[in-house]
Amino acid sequence: MNAITRTERAQFDAPTVTFLLDGREVTASSTDTLIEIADREGVEIPRLCYAPGMDAVGNCRSCMVEIKGERVLAASCCRVPVNGMEVTTNSERVRKSQQLVIELLQSDMPEKEYTRHNEVDEWAVKLKVGKPRFAPRPAVVPDLSHAAMAVNLDACIQCTRCVRACRDEQVNDVIGLAFRGQHAKIVFDMDDPMGDSTCVGCGECVQACPTGALMPAREVALTVPDKSVHSLCPYCGVGCQLTYHIKNDEILYVEGRDGPANHARLCVKGRYGFDYSRHPQRLTVPLIRRSDAPKSGGQFVMDPDHVMQIFREATWEEALSVAGGGLRKLRDAHGPKSLAGFGSAKGSNEEAYLFQKLVRLGFGSNNVDHCTRLCHASSVAALLEGIGSGAVSNPVMDVTQASVVILIGANPTVNHPVAASFLKNAMRNGTKLIVMDPRRSELARTAYRYLQFKPDTDVALLNAMMHVIIEENLVDAKFIADRTLGYAELVKNVAGYSPDLMAPICGIPAETIREVARLYATSSGSMILWGMGISQHIHGTDNARCLIALAMLTGQIGKPGSGLHPLRGQNNVQGASDAGLIPMMYPDYQRVDNPEARARFAKAWAVPEAQLDDKPGLTVVEVIKGILAGKVKGMYIMGENPAMSDPDADHAREALSKLDVLVVQDIFLTETAYLADVILPASSFAEKTGSFTNTDRFVQLGRKALNPPGKARQDLEIIIDIARELGLSWNYGTGESAVAAVFDEMRHTMPSIGGITWERLQAEDSVTYPCVKEGDPGDSVVFIDSFPTPTGRGRFVPADIIPADERPDTDYPLVLITGRQLEHWHTGSMTRRSGVLDAIEPDPVASLHPLDLAALRAKPGDLITIASRRGKVSLYARADESSPRGAVFVAFCFYEAAINKLTNSALDPFGKIPEFKYCAVRVTLGGVPPVQASYGGGQILAAKPTADV
Repeated sequence: MNAITRTERAQFDAPTVTFLLDGREVTASSTDTLIEIADREGVEIPRLCYAPGMDAVGNCRSCMVEIKGERVLAASCCRVPVNGMEVTTNSERVRKSQQLVIELLQSDMPEKEYTRHNEVDEWAVKLKVGKPRFAPRPAVVPDLSHAAMAVNLDACIQCTRCVRACRDEQVNDVIGLAFRGQHAKIVFDMDDPMGDSTCVGCGECVQACPTGALMPAREVALTVPDKSVHSLCPYCGVGCQLTYHIKNDEILYVEGRDGPANHARLCVKGRYGFDYSRHPQRLTVPLIRRSDAPKSGGQFVMDPDHVMQIFREATWEEALSVAGGGLRKLRDAHGPKSLAGFGSAKGSNEEAYLFQKLVRLGFGSNNVDHCTRLCHASSVAALLEGIGSGAVSNPVMDVTQASVVILIGANPTVNHPVAASFLKNAMRNGTKLIVMDPRRSELARTAYRYLQFKPDTDVALLNAMMHVIIEENLVDAKFIADRTLGYAELVKNVAGYSPDLMAPICGIPAETIREVARLYATSSGSMILWGMGISQHIHGTDNARCLIALAMLTGQIGKPGSGLHPLRGQNNVQGASDAGLIPMMYPDYQRVDNPEARARFAKAWAVPEAQLDDKPGLTVVEVIKGILAGKVKGMYIMGENPAMSDPDADHAREALSKLDVLVVQDIFLTETAYLADVILPASSFAEKTGSFTNTDRFVQLGRKALNPPGKARQDLEIIIDIARELGLSWNYGTGESAVAAVFDEMRHTMPSIGGITWERLQAEDSVTYPCVKEGDPGDSVVFIDSFPTPTGRGRFVPADIIPADERPDTDYPLVLITGRQLEHWHTGSMTRRSGVLDAIEPDPVASLHPLDLAALRAKPGDLITIASRRGKVSLYARADESSPRGAVFVAFCFYEAAINKLTNSALDPFGKIPEFKYCAVRVTLGGVPPVQASYGGGQILAAKPTADV
């Protein structure tokens, strides 16, 4: 447990005291509790309600100790020492009290076991408590309403560890202790069944429970694992460390580990979204498209259960020959730029590095990209332009040191839930959170201020804030003079953006804009966190430029609790970008059109400098357009699903279907794989070892926990084999030694990680970059004295209002906003094949404001159809007050209602990112019900026998 507690806040500069513990003199902090001191001194005291990191409540009374001169025993979890105190933990009086407490609690324990580690039973053994003499309490009916967790209140001792885990750790406020006396019990919301409550499924309560009263569903934790493997979560950019518990090469359950980004916390995906790796639809053999299975212009209804209607099995030798040979022939016949590759932000750093190296050496061009183009490309473009680095300046955890945090265009309770929990902890400790977003997120409920500005008006709002800061002389003049360029141009630009003029445009009262601007500028430490609500616009780069300018204008960067943090989406989108999986940069953001950088990589890769293309390659959307123009004829796609994730998805599918050769390397038959000529079955996250870089710049080690099924192979080995088919004579070895060899090559071409050795990563699990020299601790906060630009200064880049490419009109009067759901990730290929996650959110839904729903004469659950100028989908309505009037929100994870068929492919001119966050649509009642094939719809748990559910 790890929330910042009231006790911990009181520990700063606390004096030391000296006292006797079991007759031995001990010196400790005056704010440490007796039980904490005893633990450090090797003195064992029973405990049940106490857990390190949680506020002490002292309600179980099992940790009682004797203090000389006091009439009654004291709870050691609540008492602190004073000079001269004499504490006894092992007297007969103490032992009898502890034994009685354990005996009373044990008498209420059921005969049935729910956990292998019941702490009441364990203390009963240690204290030599015999069979209880007291009558048990009446039986309690279990609550099995939740897909992920079982509630067995007959094993509950009301220690309230679950309450504090939910209330203080994750700050979800779902679990409480209700009623009085013998009727007291743990409840969810207003005594609802857990499955009907507002529980978000993080499982923190399960991890906290000492008796099995809260446990993973279906009794999986009763099975003794064969092994436990420390690794990472495969989903978002937070980079939570976790432990897989394995039995018969399957994951039984997952527990959080004390990593620097999560401190043992997990969300519902990290804790319960692991079983996709053993889904029956896993690709286990290489596949080659049948000659009688045309691609039909990308129009298809996909069912992975019938893959052999489209493909035939092949040996690895044949598949590699057809894949690599086909790409090689296109390269030789049509030139290097006739090929392109999409790598994966889900893969490891080593895979990303080798993939971009393969494209640059094997294809002969820079036509390589990945999903960063669809996420934070505009943020990175602005950061590189403004401060010379695309990485975050401070880790998320720095919000606990900030006085003010601006959260704009992000919904971390859904997209980065563990990071959101630390934001909530910070708020409870006095940090003022300002949420700015057209959609009202859960954090807005407890934020200091919530600014629900109109969609597409980010620049108007942010420029108005800068106007106030300049007009009221709240700028950091020394910082501006010493560390920036272009200030005069910024002043001139924002002069016309007064709050009074911008208020009608952005929808925020002028006085609120002034208040927030003053608060941000004058605090001792202010941070800005943002998400894809900032970046996924045609003016995404301008949005980010404004945020960078705000930080430099006020000197709120380069120190703990002050900085800029674009919350990275995928688990390794930061690392893949760092490793050069982008068309204009070599690893470590060295431009491909920079002769010095090209010379360095030519030397490192032992090739003539002329062999490296000196022109930036095509981005994701540009590749699609290049296919339709007849310029790109072959592609190698690893772990990406552009047929679902690209804007105007039907257009993307049509393009992919026109390729002469499409090679897809993946773990499932995705929508993109359905259009492939060759499919190479790869390894899932839990089946590989590699390094991954999270949003905080932590380079972390993911360890192999499972074996790939059937004839599926490691991604790294497949990349090497394709490279050989293209004529590259690579020899990195096999297995983990190959991963280590690639990492070593990476660090010698990437100065930012030059000091991180593979051996150090294995020993420490996580190292922060930049870490230039071996032994360096790594810098968690950067830009302290200068920026990594040629002058060492940051540059202000003014921005003006640019409207969205497509505005609502009478035909399409609403705005479509796309994004992710808490339970599902990206295109859903993994999470919708996870039993728990799919059971919680089984069907495609569109979120509309209740008044907009009423205007349609629709009610929640009704079928509606959303149409844009590019296509239409039908799905089910959900009333959601977080959505503003006139907007509809849909996640892009549902294949049966692929919302990206509607989105606009118009690009930001700098980041080349599509405008996912704004397009014009109309919504009508009714439509053709979405058809689910062989996955989704809660089919996994529904198919299990009732006794197992």
